[in-house]
Formats: sequence, structure tokens, C-alpha cells
Amino acid sequence: MDKALARRREFLLISMMLTTMLSSMSILLFNFVLPVIREEFALTSSQVSWVTSSYTLIYGIGTAIYGKLADRYKLKHLLTFGLTMFSFASLLGFLSTTYGLLLAARCLQAAGAAAIPATASLVPIRYYPAEKRGRAMGTVFAGVALGNALGPIVSALVVSILEWRWLFAIPLLLLFLLPVYHKFLGDDQVKDTRIDWLGGGLFAAGVAMLLLAVTTQVLWLIGAVIGFVGFVARIRSVEQPFIQPALFRNREYTYYLVLAFLVMGISYSLFFTTPLFLADVYQLPAREIGLVMVPAAAMTALLNRQAGKLADQRGPLALFMIAAVLLFAGYGLLSALIGLPVWVIACLLVLGYVGQSAMSLVMSRSISLSLPAGQAGVGMGLLMMQNFIAGTVAIGVYSRIVDLDAERAWNPLAMAPASGAVYSNLFLVLSILWVAIFIVYYVTKHRLLDRLSTQALDKKGN
Repeated sequence: MDKALARRREFLLISMMLTTMLSSMSILLFNFVLPVIREEFALTSSQVSWVTSSYTLIYGIGTAIYGKLADRYKLKHLLTFGLTMFSFASLLGFLSTTYGLLLAARCLQAAGAAAIPATASLVPIRYYPAEKRGRAMGTVFAGVALGNALGPIVSALVVSILEWRWLFAIPLLLLFLLPVYHKFLGDDQVKDTRIDWLGGGLFAAGVAMLLLAVTTQVLWLIGAVIGFVGFVARIRSVEQPFIQPALFRNREYTYYLVLAFLVMGISYSLFFTTPLFLADVYQLPAREIGLVMVPAAAMTALLNRQAGKLADQRGPLALFMIAAVLLFAGYGLLSALIGLPVWVIACLLVLGYVGQSAMSLVMSRSISLSLPAGQAGVGMGLLMMQNFIAGTVAIGVYSRIVDLDAERAWNPLAMAPASGAVYSNLFLVLSILWVAIFIVYYVTKHRLLDRLSTQALDKKGN
């Protein structure tokens, strides 16, 4: 690869990282101003919760749909459409004077922003060879860690100076990146095929009702089952289904998809519980909580590229082992040391955040290598979507756990006060689960490699 092409691709990766950063920030920005919005529009708590719930719902479904579209349309066209809609919706939200207009703006924001994770996962696949893909993915998804940490800080800073509607102005910065994508993203259309919109609609309805069942009422689960049954029947009966059934018969892909679901579900524990225990145990205000989380996000962003490079050079198993050690140490030490000075917690969060990011990188890279070119878009889109489902389910579980009263900490080394016992117990259980996932991955990885080697030898013999 010549130096000029390498520089262009590096610039593309940095731009994609900034885009994912602003995208992940947009999910969190409004979480901290919901009480203000509720008071201004005289809403109930359940009504105002839709400002974030509707965004998450549409964003999760949209990633899978954009992934499917990416198998047919050019990435630069999808990004142009997505970022333009995202920016238009942000302007609409900035000018909103009613709750209905505000909610419509958030829904349109999500419909546009969903193009970002789907595209971000495909840029390393289409523009980098397999031996350099890990580093490229590490660069792109460093933006997620930065966005998750900076979201609370930016939200608190903006609201302390300006009105909450100015939070809608932040995504408008993405318009400055559109010329970059038009210049550096090529004509990478994969194939010209029809889109089965009925199948896609059934799939979207099933996912939507599944998320509603998790977040609101379990009765929505009936609709989810009906939607998924209809979707399965549809993809088996049409010539060009929304998702090829062969994708789910890809054992390597489905194995990593299930494992990624478990990894993401456990990973959300830090994102969700850290602000809670910093407030409950340390009585920190929102602004200081964000500052405690910044070092972990910064280290994650700095080390993500090196983690991806390690996966390229030494293989995913090496990075998985390092990630598992960091996670076990981070969660185990948090279980034992909650209650010590907050700077100690900030250091422990570095272990957890870096380990989680490295683990997600292993999953994304492994899944990308298991997909044929014609199914890369929808395959990675499904990964992004199921990450949101895993996170939604996990948050529901963790929110119920932290509401429980724990009389004492189970960890014999725990230094937690009474208010931190439930968090100490949760992190102890999760550290054990990380060990279980490591054992499962280690054993099945070798079995999978043996099976693939046998299949390759059989094909060669034939």
C-alpha cells in the first residue's frame, strides 16, 4: 500500500472515530436533563422516559436495517442520508416548543444515527485486509468509549451554561465530516439485489416488541414471538429474503454472536452501575461522576489501536486472554475495594473499561472474519443490533439487582460500607462469570479451529 493511500485511510478511520464518538454521546446527552424536560412540559416520569427509550429502540433496530442496506448501497450514500437526517432532526429538536415535536426529533435522530454503527463496522472490513483489520476496528470503536465518558460531562457543562435545547446543536458537527466521506469512501456497492421490505418489517416489529417487553410490559413478548415467527416463515419462502437463512447456519458466526451477546450484557454493568455507586457510596454529584470516568475512557481510546494491532499480530486468542485477565482483576478488585478513596476506583475502572473494549474488539473482529463479503453488512448490522438488545436486557436486570437491599458483602475481602454491599456482591458474581466465559471461549475456540481444519482438509481431498 502506497503512503498516500495509507494516509487517506488513516484519515478516514479518525473521521469515523469522531463520528462514532458523537453518535454514542447523543444516546446519553438527554439522560441527565429528563427532570428539566419533565418539568417544562408537565409530563409524568413514564412520558418523559420516551425521550431516551424511543431513541434507543429505533437506533437498535436501525443498525440491522442499515447493515442490510449496506450490502446493496454505497457506504457514502448511506452515511450521507443518515447524517443529513440526524442533523435535520437535531435542528428540529433545537427549535421544539412542544413535547410532541421534541419526541419526533429524537425518533428522527435515531433513524439517522443508526447508519453510523452499521457503517463504522464495515469500513475496516472493506478497506483493510484481514491482517490489519483489528487495528482499524480498534481505532474506529475508540470513539464509543470516549462518547460514553464525555456524554455526561458535556451534558452537564452545556446545561450549566445554556438551555437544554443546545444539546441538539452538538450532532450538527457531523455535517463537517460529510465531505471527508464523499472523498475517501469509494464506490463499494456489493451487489444489486432487491430488498424484501416485508421481511424487514416483520423483523423490525419483532425486535421492537422484544425491547418493549424488556423495558415496559412483558405482554409485548407475544407480539415479538408473532413477529419473529412471521419473519422466519418469510425468509424461507422468498427468493431474496431480508436475511439469508444460510447466515444462521454459519456455525462460527452464530457462536460468536451468542458469545458477544453475553459479553455485552456483562459489560453494560460498568456503564450502568458506575454512576449509581459513585452517587450512593461516595455521594458525588453528576459532574464529578463524569470526571471520575474520564481516565478510563481516555485510556481505552489510547489503547484500542494497540489492542487491535495485537489481535492482528498474535491472533484473537491472545487479546482475549489479556482482556479476560483485565476484566477479572477489575471486577474482582471493585468488589473488594468499593469504599476506598475515589481515585482508587478511577484506576480500577481503567482495568474494566480497557478489558471490555478489548473483549468487544475480539468479538467484532472474529465475527467479521466469519462472514462472506455478500453478507458482511447484514451480519455486522445484526451484531450491532443485538448489542443494544443485550444492553437493554442487562440494564433491566441490573436495575432490579441494585434496588435490592444487601445486608453484607459476600466477598471476604470487601471493604464496602453498607451502601456499597449490593455493588460489591454484583461485581463478585460478574467476575466469576468472566472466568466462565473465558473457559467456554478457550475450549470451544480450539474445537472450532479443529473442525474448520478438518473441513478444509476434506475439501482439499475432494
